[in-house]
Amino acid sequence: MKRWLIENGIFAEPSAERQIFEGWLSVVDGYIAASGEGAAPPEVRDGAEEIVNGKGLLFMPGLINTHGHAAMSLLRGLADDLVLQDWLENHMWPMEAKFTGDDVYWGTSLAAAEMILSGTTTFVDMYDHMDKVAEVAVQAGLRATLTRGVIGLCPPDVQTAKLNDAIQFAKTWQGAADGRIQVMMSPHSPYTCPPDYIERIVAAAHELNLPLHTHMSETAAEVALNVNQYGARPVEHLDKLGLFSRPSLVAHAVHLNDEEIALLAERRVAVSHNPVSNLKLASGVARVPELLRAGVTVSLGTDSAASNNNLDLFEEIRLAALLHKGVSGDPTAVPAGEALRMGTLYGARSIGLGDVTGSLRPGFKADITAVSIDKPHFMPRTDYISHLVYSASGADVAHVWVDGRRIMRDRELLTLDVERIRHEAQRCFERLRG
Repeated sequence: MKRWLIENGIFAEPSAERQIFEGWLSVVDGYIAASGEGAAPPEVRDGAEEIVNGKGLLFMPGLINTHGHAAMSLLRGLADDLVLQDWLENHMWPMEAKFTGDDVYWGTSLAAAEMILSGTTTFVDMYDHMDKVAEVAVQAGLRATLTRGVIGLCPPDVQTAKLNDAIQFAKTWQGAADGRIQVMMSPHSPYTCPPDYIERIVAAAHELNLPLHTHMSETAAEVALNVNQYGARPVEHLDKLGLFSRPSLVAHAVHLNDEEIALLAERRVAVSHNPVSNLKLASGVARVPELLRAGVTVSLGTDSAASNNNLDLFEEIRLAALLHKGVSGDPTAVPAGEALRMGTLYGARSIGLGDVTGSLRPGFKADITAVSIDKPHFMPRTDYISHLVYSASGADVAHVWVDGRRIMRDRELLTLDVERIRHEAQRCFERLRG
């Protein structure tokens, strides 16, 4: 049984009434065991195998990135300032068609390094060659919810092969790495998957008892296309196909009407809000305040480094708090504490881990991000929740733990070789570009 202790720290728990306290937190076998203000009790301190001095640090739940395509970090900066369909069809998809498992491994490694360095402890990934993504998650020590993204714009035999690949991936990896790896089933989107194919994926999710993840209502053009093809907007269309009969997470959900928001709330569908990607691709601004008021769980995602162009979830948290104030004219639209919950506890809830991670409460996994606050932009010491949301960035992260295991110390990655990753990622890109 491994016991360790953080003392002399400042702790942010955005899900509790006491959101900030100064004191101690103990970890036993990867779980948060107890915490309190002031000095740790002698029996806790005496039983600790390691004591972390928290002076100058603020400890918070590890950040949770609920939508991304990690390997696309290899395509960062390749095609900017384009509309979504042009970006996808003429730039991303042709390059991605060249991806090998080796490319996915090193692209995901690059993303994993960036995520750890900016305080993310859990990520959701939708891509191909997912065994490679899982291998990186295990090596990096991250918690991950992974899904083999399935595009159905192909002959029936290829559709079946892709679905079988997704099913085999789920059977192989669900619950792996001592439970750090979870799996979803994933039709890419209603505009890339015919209705009968989505129904087959839903049936597989039922059989495997897995959640579902998809892109939905990202652009106005996508919504119009869905109406033209199927006579219904994407929310109604996916509901009829049974997608929401399973626990579901939809990415983007930018273009929703009141009835659709009500239906998502009724079906308990979670939304991954990707503000930076949505702004960069001019997809629009999701109706996050309305979703939250309706009771929809809204989390945050970076999308890929090809449409963002970084994986710093602090940037998404800050923008989620600011953007909706600006477009609504209401400075209370998304308060700082709510934005921080979107990046932590709500992220966990959106992927079925709401009682596992996303909080520093006893009984939760010790997924912890430590932020260095001995910096000018954290002064004066007024409201640390405000400072985390409006002032902090991923560059302020000093240490990261997942499952109670430290995977970054003083900004040095302990599980990944960054120098080699940089070299291999550039090598992969040169081959793809050639």
